[in-house]
Amino acid sequence: MMELKNIIFEKKDSLAWITLNRPEVRNAQNDILRAEVLWALENSRDDDNVRIIIITGAGDKAFSAGADISEFPKRTPADILRGKGIRRMTDLVREIPKPAIAMVNGLALGGGCELAMACDIIIASENAMFGQPEINIGVIPGAGGTQILPRLVGEKKAKELVFTGGFIPAQEALALGLINKVVPQEKLREAVMEMAKAMLRHSPIILKLCKLAINKSLDVPLTVGMDYERDLFAICFGTEDQKEGSKAFLEKRKPDYKGK
Repeated sequence: MMELKNIIFEKKDSLAWITLNRPEVRNAQNDILRAEVLWALENSRDDDNVRIIIITGAGDKAFSAGADISEFPKRTPADILRGKGIRRMTDLVREIPKPAIAMVNGLALGGGCELAMACDIIIASENAMFGQPEINIGVIPGAGGTQILPRLVGEKKAKELVFTGGFIPAQEALALGLINKVVPQEKLREAVMEMAKAMLRHSPIILKLCKLAINKSLDVPLTVGMDYERDLFAICFGTEDQKEGSKAFLEKRKPDYKGK
């Protein structure tokens, strides 16, 4: 078990909760925090009892305000290319074949916005704000702000956010398709739990295949993606859960999935 200083990691009822725990600096991501998140993600990936990962921030002011800028003066180009920074963390969130939910309570800026975007579902409180303000400190986004953001909100809005370093409120983020749902702050955890429970009703192996298929669609031409989808569809029919799902439907009862 890794000694955790900058995050809180809990596992309960098939859920893994990763809480960025530096509220005094709006959960800014330093090297230690990122290393701890990577460990927690790998632990969640390798634990068959974990079916869904939830990432949030401590306190009610910020999910994460981005990178800890105090570490930037010592950064070199070689450091970035060797993997320092947020990129390894966001890549792993996308690669893990389990649904990841971002529970955004407050600011999600820079690397915080990119971490949220790496998740499969984003549920935000009404006071949440999103943005890519990296240009204000002389850098560009480094973990999806120029690549994932345009795919979610469109080229023009992404350029506006990146070029100006401005923020948008949760309701606008919802209208743009950046996030899935906005709720009052006091209802945020409840809304996340409702979403998680809706997923937990389904087969974990089929959820895994769904995530793989949709993620693939972002990287390949349509015909290649359609072939990949067909292959995964075929794999479903070799699983016990597919047999159970079909049988339960015909027998008008709830399925009892085993993840096999």
